[in-house]
Amino acid sequence: ACHKDGGGTPNNAYGLQFKDAGESLAAFGKIAALDGDGDGAKNADEAAAKSNPGDAKSTPANKGAWLDTASLIPREVQALFPGVREYLPRDAVLTDADIARAKTLGAALSKVDENTIYIPLTDKKPAGTALIFPAQYQGKDFFLLLATDRQLNITSVAPLNATQVPEAKKSKVYAGFKGIALDKLPPASGTGVDAAIAEAVKKAGTLIYVRLKNA
Repeated sequence: ACHKDGGGTPNNAYGLQFKDAGESLAAFGKIAALDGDGDGAKNADEAAAKSNPGDAKSTPANKGAWLDTASLIPREVQALFPGVREYLPRDAVLTDADIARAKTLGAALSKVDENTIYIPLTDKKPAGTALIFPAQYQGKDFFLLLATDRQLNITSVAPLNATQVPEAKKSKVYAGFKGIALDKLPPASGTGVDAAIAEAVKKAGTLIYVRLKNA
């Protein structure tokens, strides 16, 4: 509900309210009386009715299908797994052990890197993973989409939303990630946009690995 197109994408107005209030359990109370999506219903009333406080088209009187699994999975993720109709969205909440393990793999993760991992299911079994995640270049944010097979080898990395960093759309570095196991991603080097992409992919791949490898 906090993101424009699913976990990992830019925050919508409701998500920004939650972020500004501290992104904690207490934050929900602080923003309860606000109307994030401007549809006339308070955030708390929408949550109680299981409508979407981040979407003006979803109201307590007309919730819509936003909680159906298919609606929770970004269309760009679904396009990576044609024919898949069932997904398991997993919140990647990092423990201290996860952060320590990531460090041994060469990635500096923190609580701000927590995200949503999308797991497509075929015959009730995982068929791969996908993650939408932010990167930063010269103080500007852009977003990337990473996908793996079920063995956690990268199948694709692509720009998802790079309006603020058009250089990221033109980068040739994406193809080089294909086939690399998530725990074998090399550290980033350099200072250009390719290095920013490599650093973000390293962190995102490690996040998936430490949260799912032993799950």
